[in-house]
Amino acid sequence: MVLNKDGSSRISKRLHRKLLDQIMTMATTLSYNLSTVNMSSQELKTDPLCGSISPPQHQNKLIPAIYCIIFIVGFLGNGLVVVVLSRESSRKTVANTYMLNLAASDLLFLISLPFWAAYYSFDYNWVFGTLMCKVCGWVLSLNVYASIFFITCMSVDRCLAIVYPFWSQSQRRQRRARVVSCAVWVAATLPTIPDTVFRNTHFLVELEVTACVIHYPSTTWYVSMALVKNVLGFLVPFAVITTCYCSIGYFLLGATSADDDSAHLDRVLKMIVAVVLAFFLCWFPFHLLTFLNSLSILEVLTACWARRAVSVLIPYALCLGFCNSAINPFLYCFVGNHFREQLAELLQTRMPRLSPKTGSISSNISSFSRKLSDLKDPGSQEATEPHKGP
Repeated sequence: MVLNKDGSSRISKRLHRKLLDQIMTMATTLSYNLSTVNMSSQELKTDPLCGSISPPQHQNKLIPAIYCIIFIVGFLGNGLVVVVLSRESSRKTVANTYMLNLAASDLLFLISLPFWAAYYSFDYNWVFGTLMCKVCGWVLSLNVYASIFFITCMSVDRCLAIVYPFWSQSQRRQRRARVVSCAVWVAATLPTIPDTVFRNTHFLVELEVTACVIHYPSTTWYVSMALVKNVLGFLVPFAVITTCYCSIGYFLLGATSADDDSAHLDRVLKMIVAVVLAFFLCWFPFHLLTFLNSLSILEVLTACWARRAVSVLIPYALCLGFCNSAINPFLYCFVGNHFREQLAELLQTRMPRLSPKTGSISSNISSFSRKLSDLKDPGSQEATEPHKGP
């Protein structure tokens, strides 16, 4: 069959558009087998529907804008948490240890977010070199696991402190929390090793862009790593978090009488629901689409509309996941009485001229936070170890 000039031009445009779709998927799922990029004109001719649908043109502007908002809110929130909890006067507790590590993990990731925003705005053209491609990719993958693992640790810690208060007083120690935190960092790093090894920059002649992607040696590799991400990065942590907060809710319902505690029960239960829902809503869409993308690569999911829906929705699902790093400080730190006191003290120390106003603002924030939650900070009741200076 001989194609005329117009026919060749249409196929060429569809080929470019389809390659751009694949780069979009590569950039957002953080992994892809580049062998799937080798498509022929015959394939596009036999599948005109898939070849004719173009991705949203506004995506290279909207997603960088969302990333910038997440970066600003998350950087300020997590930065404050790190500054407050790192102070000498800050109480050294198990809860604060996990909060500090969670904030450090989120902050480390957020620093890399402007690079990914630029990647989108440049039409998926990575201009920062191979080293930064590997570093930013590693930081992003690390946060997917580390942030969720530390949230899980905090959930278990809260459950032990509230449901088993007497037993936990002798078991919950800061030194043990430090050991657990080190183990979490190691556990979060291990699944990222293959991603870092296989991640590289690849120049795509058809689009004249340099893509920062993961080139797995086979489809089996991609599907296996996606499964690991689904199980370790969502299913297991979500099961643990849900179990812990359900145990807390059940315990509080059984322990609450008609005295003063009952007045706070509704707010406590609402906070429990908010924590679980925030985790679920932020990460479930991304992991669901990652699973569907694996089915697409295995050619189990063959419908063109479904493949295109996955390709278009993954970037926005990833935005939801990134939002978790921005809201974590407000869910786990700013609602704590001790943290608010430390923050107010820090503001008064740094800005003594604003002390009266700061105190008023702090009181308003404290009042507002109590309306959000009266879930008691487990760290406030534990026996703290004396801080040992260098």
